[in-house]
Amino acid sequence: MAKTKKKKKLPLAYKPVGFALGWLGGTVAGMAFQKTWKVLRHEDDAPDALDQDRGWGEILLAAAIQGAIFAAVRSAVDRTGAKAIERSTGVWPVGDKGGRD
Repeated sequence: MAKTKKKKKLPLAYKPVGFALGWLGGTVAGMAFQKTWKVLRHEDDAPDALDQDRGWGEILLAAAIQGAIFAAVRSAVDRTGAKAIERSTGVWPVGDKGGRD
């Protein structure tokens, strides 16, 4: 019976940890994207969708690279956090549904 309560409460306890890891992951992903863009295009600033002087191709390329980096970092951070919770508590932090909402 005690295990059932622990499993129900763990996802709620994991939320602050997940939030902190997500914030950290977003920061790391942003820095990784800036460095990647600088290597690829030799520019300090990546184009924004509203940059009038940039073409569609450049804007969409930057968005695709940024999205790929953010997705990879988010998955790595989420997985690392979940594995750490499992090692410390013996319970996987997400219920039967698995994955994100």
